[in-house]
Formats: sequence, C-alpha cells, structure tokens
Amino acid sequence: MSKNEDFFAHQTAVIDEGCTIGKGTKIWHFSHLMPNCRLGENCNVGQNVVISPEVVLGNNVKVQNNVSIYTGVECEDDVFLGPSMVFTNVINPRSAIVRRDQYSKTLVKKGASIGANATIVCGHDIGEYAFIGAGAVITKTVKPYALVVGNPAQQIGWMSEYGHRLHFNEKSEAICPESKEVYMIKDGKVTKR
Repeated sequence: MSKNEDFFAHQTAVIDEGCTIGKGTKIWHFSHLMPNCRLGENCNVGQNVVISPEVVLGNNVKVQNNVSIYTGVECEDDVFLGPSMVFTNVINPRSAIVRRDQYSKTLVKKGASIGANATIVCGHDIGEYAFIGAGAVITKTVKPYALVVGNPAQQIGWMSEYGHRLHFNEKSEAICPESKEVYMIKDGKVTKR
C-alpha cells in the first residue's frame, strides 16, 4: 500500500516522480505510472497497466487489466477502458527511427466506453458517450453517442449515456430504457433533450 492516504497503490505498482494522483484512486498489481502523468479522483487502474509520461485521466476513469495508455492520450471524466485495449501514438512507427517528436494526440471524451482488445489508432478522438465494441480498430474520429464495431470500425447505431442501444422513431426521438431520458437525432448528430 502507498504511504499516501489519499489513494491506494498496491506494493507491486511503480509510480514514477512527478505523477499527480487524485483522492480515492486505486492502482493495482504490477501497474506502472510513468513520470508526470495525471490521474483524477476515484480512478481504478487494473493489473499490468502502463500509463506513459504526460497522460491525463479525468475523474472516475476505469482502466481494466493489461491496458497501455501512451503519451498523447487524454481521457475525460467517466471513461471506461476495457481489458487489453490499446492506444497508439505514432502513425508510422519504425524501430530504427525515433519519432518521439511526432506523437499524435487522442482525446477520449466524457463517458465514452472502449471494449476489450480494441485498438485506437492515434489522432482520432472519441466523442462523448461513444461506445467502441470489443476488438474494434478505430481509424477515424468517432461521433458522440456512436456505437462502432469491427476492423476497421464502422458505426452501426447509437447508444444512450446508460449504455443502451437507441432506436429512433418517426419523430427522430429515442428513449433510453433504463434512464427514460429522451434523445434526438438531427443531421447525423445525437443530443439529449
């Protein structure tokens, strides 16, 4: 356990200098937080996770086991990163060529969920409450509330903030079966009423 009473870190976790870790955050077995990364409050970092230098995670971000989050990635509040998903940060990596000055940024917006074994190719943002299916390979920007699956990923529908598929009626309205919130679709964009 960490000596810091604001957060928990398992004794096998490695936390490098300059990291900022919010109150209530938990860091589990064999995870490595590299220099100057910032984690918000009430995050959960599973086993065998690597968080590279300068990465920013908002509040209540859930990082499942075996996830790699590379420099250039920022996750806003309430993001879910499924088991073994991975981000990239160089569009054309080569072992013999150093491209650290060419990292591309990826922003995962509030409430988005990324499924197990998905890959997010750098430079493509994920919209608010988007839902990335397991194993998907993201090669372009994902709209807010979009449901995307496959390799390369294609949008197949829309999701509510509670994670339910939305079915729009003739008035372009959909109701989340759990929250009962109403969503509208217009010009290929979904908003909550």
